[in-house]
Amino acid sequence: MTRGTQLDIRPAAIVHNARRACELAGASAVYAMVKANGYGHGLQLVADTLREHVDGFGVAVIEEAVALREQGIDAPIMLLEGCFDEGEWRLAEQLQLEVIIHSRHQLDSLNASGITGPLAVWLKVDTGMHRVGVPCDHADEIIEALQRHPACHLAGVMTHFACADMADDSMSVLQLQRLRDLAESFQLPLTAANSAALYRYTDSHGARVRPGIMLYGSSPFPDRRVEELGLQVTQVLSAPLIAINHVPAGESVGYGASWRATRDSRIGVVAIGYGDGYPRHAANVAPVAVRGQRTQVVGRVSMDMITIDLTDIADAVIGDRVELWGDTISVDEVAQACGTISYELFCQITARPARHIE
Repeated sequence: MTRGTQLDIRPAAIVHNARRACELAGASAVYAMVKANGYGHGLQLVADTLREHVDGFGVAVIEEAVALREQGIDAPIMLLEGCFDEGEWRLAEQLQLEVIIHSRHQLDSLNASGITGPLAVWLKVDTGMHRVGVPCDHADEIIEALQRHPACHLAGVMTHFACADMADDSMSVLQLQRLRDLAESFQLPLTAANSAALYRYTDSHGARVRPGIMLYGSSPFPDRRVEELGLQVTQVLSAPLIAINHVPAGESVGYGASWRATRDSRIGVVAIGYGDGYPRHAANVAPVAVRGQRTQVVGRVSMDMITIDLTDIADAVIGDRVELWGDTISVDEVAQACGTISYELFCQITARPARHIE
């Protein structure tokens, strides 16, 4: 393995960020979201790292829950998308999961499953995001059905905020009030807070909070850096310089000739591309760092390589490591430059970069 493209992962930083979540949560239980392969950090790695530091975990699909149980994780696990058929209900019962129900269809599937329980379920209510969830005006009858169900224990009600990360958020207070009214009318616990609400809306913390992106060293807010939120960087993506070319003023670089030198330039070639999961939208916009100095991608991102401007970094040499994101270049600013979010950048790194656990 000589190519040298590498993803460094920092379990100690993940623990630090989880402790920050616990500090913010106060008396509320903290369930760490580890879905999508632990936001690209490794499902088993993150769960094993946090098993002594959080109250439970959240996964999207039952295969993720199976992997955690097979790893020996005996903490509570929330199955966020719920069960898709009767067989999954039986497996959820066997694994002792906490299952989300977000539709009447899932209630019908539960009824047909033949499980005997007791199985903890949470009812997801659509308070305004209109993705999944039982409409508020239909929630009463489903709550009553779940409370009567012989195989279930209705643990509480939940919702998902649509705009908690936005500075001009006008929805979260309304969403929370709708959920709170429902919870109070049935004397049920509630859970609503994601990473953004954990910071911004202390009255949303309820029985448990569900931090995700903050655990992985990325800001839940587009206008606030991780340092001011008390978080630490959890991964560094880097790759070596494998060539340096001199490009005269007026000449172009890369596919499509999308970047043209305005001066005589030194152009570095870096051993990473979209085949490694580096975003193709980084062309001509994304910042990178060499020897602690900032520069940027020039030209299109290729499958296996990118090109960067080294004209003002005279001491850069072949073999130097280029930081794509990490300590000098935040993943959030790369995401912003590419018109996406850090979640996508974390999750799309392929198996090709070597993983190194610090």
